[in-house]
Amino acid sequence: MERTPGSPEALVEHALTRLDTDRKIRLLTGSGFWRTHAEPAVGLRSMLLSDGPAGVRGERYDERDPSAVLPCPTAVAASWDPALARRLGRLLAAEARRKGVDVVLGPTVNLHRTPYAGRNFECYSEDPLLSGAIGAATVSGIQSAGVAATVKHYVGNDFETDRFTVDVRIGERALREVYAAPFEHIVRTAAPWALMAAYNSVNGTTMTESPLLDEPLRGEWGFDGLVVSDWFAARSTEGAALGSLDLAMPGPLGPWGEALAAAVEDGRVPLDAVDAKVRNLLRLAARVGALGGPGEDAPAVGAGDPEPQADPDPEPHPEAELDTDTDTDTDTDTDERALLRAAAASGAVLVRNHDALLPFSAGQLRRVAVLGPNAAAARVQGGGSATVHPRQTAGPLDGLRAALGDTVEVTHAPGVRTRPRLRALDHRQMTDPVTGAPGLRVRFHAADGSLVLDELRLTSRLLWLSDTAIEKACTVEVEADVHMPGGGPHRIGVAGSGRFLLTADDAVLVDEDIAKDDPLSGILHPPERSTTHVLAPDRPTRLRLRHEFPAGALAVGFLLGVEAPDSPADEELRRAVALASDADAAVVVVGTDEQLESEGVDRTTLALPGAQDELVRRVAAVNPRTVVVVNSGAPVLLPWRSEVGAVLLTWFPGQEYGHALADILLGRSEPGGRLPMTWPADEASPALRSATPVDGAVAYGDDLDIGYRGWAAGGHRPAYPFGHGLGYTTWEYVAVSDPADLPVDGDAVVAVTLRNTGTRHGRHTVQAYLSREVSGVDRPPLWLAGFTIAEAAPGAETTVSLRLPRRAFAHWAEGWQIEPGRFTVLIGDSAEVHPVRTELRAG
Repeated sequence: MERTPGSPEALVEHALTRLDTDRKIRLLTGSGFWRTHAEPAVGLRSMLLSDGPAGVRGERYDERDPSAVLPCPTAVAASWDPALARRLGRLLAAEARRKGVDVVLGPTVNLHRTPYAGRNFECYSEDPLLSGAIGAATVSGIQSAGVAATVKHYVGNDFETDRFTVDVRIGERALREVYAAPFEHIVRTAAPWALMAAYNSVNGTTMTESPLLDEPLRGEWGFDGLVVSDWFAARSTEGAALGSLDLAMPGPLGPWGEALAAAVEDGRVPLDAVDAKVRNLLRLAARVGALGGPGEDAPAVGAGDPEPQADPDPEPHPEAELDTDTDTDTDTDTDERALLRAAAASGAVLVRNHDALLPFSAGQLRRVAVLGPNAAAARVQGGGSATVHPRQTAGPLDGLRAALGDTVEVTHAPGVRTRPRLRALDHRQMTDPVTGAPGLRVRFHAADGSLVLDELRLTSRLLWLSDTAIEKACTVEVEADVHMPGGGPHRIGVAGSGRFLLTADDAVLVDEDIAKDDPLSGILHPPERSTTHVLAPDRPTRLRLRHEFPAGALAVGFLLGVEAPDSPADEELRRAVALASDADAAVVVVGTDEQLESEGVDRTTLALPGAQDELVRRVAAVNPRTVVVVNSGAPVLLPWRSEVGAVLLTWFPGQEYGHALADILLGRSEPGGRLPMTWPADEASPALRSATPVDGAVAYGDDLDIGYRGWAAGGHRPAYPFGHGLGYTTWEYVAVSDPADLPVDGDAVVAVTLRNTGTRHGRHTVQAYLSREVSGVDRPPLWLAGFTIAEAAPGAETTVSLRLPRRAFAHWAEGWQIEPGRFTVLIGDSAEVHPVRTELRAG
């Protein structure tokens, strides 16, 4: 940035000169859980950071201020469409501006090294090129509206087990070519304004103190943004201060503050190091419009004049465009929902379609059975810090009933139950004893018994983060009259950590101090205590919950749950099978949920929970027109995949799930997705990597052979390979150009001609992989080098250009090197299917 008078960099330098050491150091720790400190004397207002990346939460996790819920990042990556990702980034920016957020904590670009990683749904892919391309487009979209994106978690946070303490051991070449590669691509092409340092260590050094924050990040790649710690990840005063960490979150406590001031005064930390950090923070503030000129108040969020960013995908997306400048809220909501609906369809992957079962013809349907534990409930997002309260959701059952109308009977049965944990209540099941309004009453009290906060809430899943009320309080009381149709025995309890007293009509159900060592895990995955209590059928039950917590707590969260008794398992299953046998088609929706796939915990199995596999097999046995819809954020095992008519992977597809699913099943939209990761057939393959540390460390011994590369290296066949997806038409590769030589100072371009040989208009993802059979360098069997989307009418040909970046031919050997000789370019539909090929010679 230039330092001409009035430029953002000039504002930064002017502000820096007016701050004394104590005020500089104060700025380097958050003022609370989500905010930075203000400094009015230099025109700096507080900046608000908020969780992403599949929605913007805002300062409070509050169902009264809901958010748009986007398809999860695996669904976005499955579109292989940077233009779509950029538009979703713009939607995130619009949400951020609406909620007063300056900095979105996303995208997450860690890699799917293992399918067991609990947070895979929040990351894009197992491939660094695909992750980098989709991540860069997302960053570009967010920052185009003057909101900062935060690329995370740099680096090696590819699983959740022991993430605070684990040492990830990565070889230099694998680090450069694989795990750091998405970050490098995003930094170089999209210039993100912030980056988050991970919890874990890499090669013996915790990432908030790692030299990797200097080189290659700031030096070689030229990153000039803010480096923020993951929450509670900054652990030392000098180690972090002497490195390139700029902001320790959350605040106001932390390892810096007075301890850093003493270290500066003693000469253990030079003032220049502090100045560099403050400069980066002020630069971020200037970019998001939080830093005014001399004597000015800082403007509101989004009012700054950010530097122009490169737009790698200027062409409009053919499905939907979000206009963030519409004149009415109704128009904005309509545009937003249209984009989210189109995005969910674009990321859905059709992996099996026997005898072209899909799409259905609505005119040939009289009765459709919609079955499965995820059919009525909309599992639209994963768990953890990515979770937001949706404005509205549509599940598969809702979407199909709306689309088919009164002319087709849509029947439903869950078939099996999969939720072992308590379910939160919503406002339709509760009444406030004070006002009689829907919801529950919440009261916070200080140590002297005085009332700090009294409010009506609409859900019994509650969380407060760095809220003024909880900072002044030490107890919270919840009270509600609960209405459960039919009464009878119900499981009632609480999920949380700390002291709880729960009563039902004065009968004590829980009276216990529930311990949890890790405070974040105590909120994300709290332990439960419950008991069975008989509810009266003709009147509400008064539930009262009292929770005690330490004074000055930064976070308070718990769930008050009531679970209705399950029907006998065999009865549930028999009913679902009976409905399927009497239907023209059966749609079985299986999957996971936000408790099984979540931040803070890795999965121990890839099997579908409960008896879902049995449900699928029983339904398929009585109805050959069975479509299985898989509603999970990452791979699960599909042992029945060859026994059913069609298999559609929908991921966690966001709030418009049901409508998008109906569009796909009825042929109004084509399932446009291709797999961004390999789906294994079972858990016995050596290609599957563990997420379990050994002696406090995880060694990335697979080196470069992550994902499909490892499957190919071992000669193993997965259920479905990386890049696979069918769509609703067929394609023939007609011709490929022969560029012969890799340009000395540029990228290679290969022209590919395809013909749509089906009967429907379609989109197809053309993928190019590099391979080298004879090489002096140890290489994977193949690696993704480029991709693009082809589109054509039935019978039509189209020619697309595949750009193969020069970097794709390079390997790391104390610098980037290109080995002279011939590279084979494999072009086709997936990591396994390459109908055409050509060769390129590197000089």
